[in-house]
Amino acid sequence: MGEKFIPWAFLEEFRGRYFQGQWPTLAELFRITVSRYGDRNCFTVFEPDRITLSYNETLKAVEAVARWLHSKGIRKGDNVAVSGKNSPEWGVAYLGVLFAGATVVPIDYGLKNEETDLLIRTAKAKILFIDEEKHPHFKQNPGNLIDLVSLKKDLGTYIYTLDGPDASIDAAGESDLAAILFTSGTTGTPKGVMLTHQNLVSDCFLGQGTPLILYHTDVFYAILPIHHAYCMLAVFIETISVGAEVVFGKRMISSVMLKELKEGKVTMLLGVPLLFYKLLAGITRGIKAKGPVVHGIMSFLMVVSGLIKKIFKVNPGKKIFGAVLDKASLSTIRICICGGGPLAPSVFRKFNQLGIDFVQGYGLTETSPIINLNPIEHYKETSVGKTLPQVDMKILNADERGVGEVIVKGPMVMKGYFEMPEETAAVFTSDGYFKTGDLGYLDSENYLYLTGRAKNTIVTEGGKNVYPEEIENEFQLFFDTIEQIMIRGYLIDEKMKVEGIEALVYPNPELTSEAGTAPSAEELKVKIEGIVSQINQRLHSYQKINRTVILTEPMEMTTTKKIKRNVV
Repeated sequence: MGEKFIPWAFLEEFRGRYFQGQWPTLAELFRITVSRYGDRNCFTVFEPDRITLSYNETLKAVEAVARWLHSKGIRKGDNVAVSGKNSPEWGVAYLGVLFAGATVVPIDYGLKNEETDLLIRTAKAKILFIDEEKHPHFKQNPGNLIDLVSLKKDLGTYIYTLDGPDASIDAAGESDLAAILFTSGTTGTPKGVMLTHQNLVSDCFLGQGTPLILYHTDVFYAILPIHHAYCMLAVFIETISVGAEVVFGKRMISSVMLKELKEGKVTMLLGVPLLFYKLLAGITRGIKAKGPVVHGIMSFLMVVSGLIKKIFKVNPGKKIFGAVLDKASLSTIRICICGGGPLAPSVFRKFNQLGIDFVQGYGLTETSPIINLNPIEHYKETSVGKTLPQVDMKILNADERGVGEVIVKGPMVMKGYFEMPEETAAVFTSDGYFKTGDLGYLDSENYLYLTGRAKNTIVTEGGKNVYPEEIENEFQLFFDTIEQIMIRGYLIDEKMKVEGIEALVYPNPELTSEAGTAPSAEELKVKIEGIVSQINQRLHSYQKINRTVILTEPMEMTTTKKIKRNVV
C-alpha cells in the first residue's frame, strides 16, 4: 500500500505566500492555479467557432473587473448578482466579484424577470451582470441597482471593456461570504443560502478525497446551469482548483452536446439523471439496431466487463466498446458524475460496464453541495456514496429499517440563510447538525442510501411509510416510453385521512406504435398500465400503485431537470 493520496497537500507549498488560513479563498486559489498553470486553457466555448482563454488571460480580465467594481464603490460585504447562460463571461464576472472582495449572487437565468427582480432585491445586490435577452428589462427597470453590465458584446457596458484605476482592495477572508445561492425549490419568501470561501474550497478538495483524482489535463463540460450549486462547485470550482479546462455548453440539445463533447475532448462529464438516461438510451438504440445477435453478444460482453472491473479493478470496457463510445462522442470521457437526483442502479452499472468510471454523489445547496461520493475503486450501485472526509453524518429518529432524517456537520455546511435567523435556526439541531430533510440510512462502511424527502413521505392505512422516490427509481429503465413519472399520495378517505398511491405519467412524446405512427389514447393507456403492473409486481404490498394518471402536458421542471412537485 502506498501513501494515502491527499488532494490538497500541494497547498502547503503556497501557505504563507498566497494565503494564511486553513484554506485559501477562491480568489487566492485562482492565483495559486495561475502560478502553476498560467499558459494552460482555462475557459472554452464554441459559438460555433472555438474561443479559449488561458489562465493568464482569464486572470487579466478578472482583475480588470475587480478594479472596475472597486471604482464603483463595491467593497467587502457588498453583494453583486450574476445571471446568464454558461459562458466564459459568466466565469469572469463570478471571479471578478470575488477578487473585488465582494459576495457573488448567482441567479437562475431561466427565471422570469419579476422573479429575478425579487431575488436581486432580497439579496440587496448593488450591480448586476446579465445576458442579452434580459438586458433591456433591467436597463429600463434598474430598481436599486447602481449599474448594469452585459455578458454579451455590442450590448451596453460589456464585461471585457471594464477596468478601473489600481486600488488597494480589502480582500475577503476564508470565513467571509463568497456566494449567496437561492435554492431551486424556493417558493414564497426566497431563501438565500450563505456559503463562505471555506465552505466552497473545503468541499472542492474534500470531494477529491474519496479519492477522486483530478488532473490539470482534464477537460470538464459545464452543460448544467452554472448558477446551481452542483455545477458551480463540481465543475467550475473543481476545474480551477487543479488547473483543468472547462468547456461551457449553452444548450442541452443532443446534437450540440455531442459535437462539443467530441471537439472539446471532454474527460469529465457531470450531469443529472435525465442526461445520463438519454445518453444510455441512445447507445442502447444503436446496439439494438444491429440486430438481436449483435445485441445479445454486446449485452453478454457488458456483463463480463462489469464483473472484471468490479472483481479485479481492471477496466476492459474502454477497449471492448471503443467504437460504441466513439459513436456516442464519449470515447474521451474518463469519469461521469451524477448528482441532483436519484439514479437507477442499472444505469450506474451499465456505464461502468461500458468502461466509463461512473460516480454518483449527494448533497444540497446548504452543504456547498457535496457530502457523499461513490469511490471509483469501491462503488456501491444502490448507494449515493460514502461520506466525505471531515463530514460527520448521522440518522435522526431511525425507524425499524434504520431509515431516518439525514443530518450532517462539516466545514462545507452553510453559514445560514441570508437575513433569516429563524429559518436558519429551524434547520439545525440543538447540537449543531444541519437537517437535510432527506430520509435514508447508513451501512457499516458509512455509505448513504436515500429513500426520499421527508416532506414527500406517504403514510399508508397500515401506518407504513412509502417514499415516492424509491418507486420512481423503478421506472427509470422505461425511459423510452415514459418521459416523466411522479409518485404521490392521494386521499382515498378524506375523513379518515387514508392515503393511496398514484402515478402521474407523461409519456415520451416521440413514442410510436408498432405501425410507426403516434399511438392512440387506448394503446398508450394499455402500454403505460402494463409497465405499472410490471413495477407493482416488484414492489412491497404497501408500496403498490393504486391509480395511474396519464398526462397530456409535461410537468413543470426546475433548471436541473427535477419535477416541481408543489406545482403539479
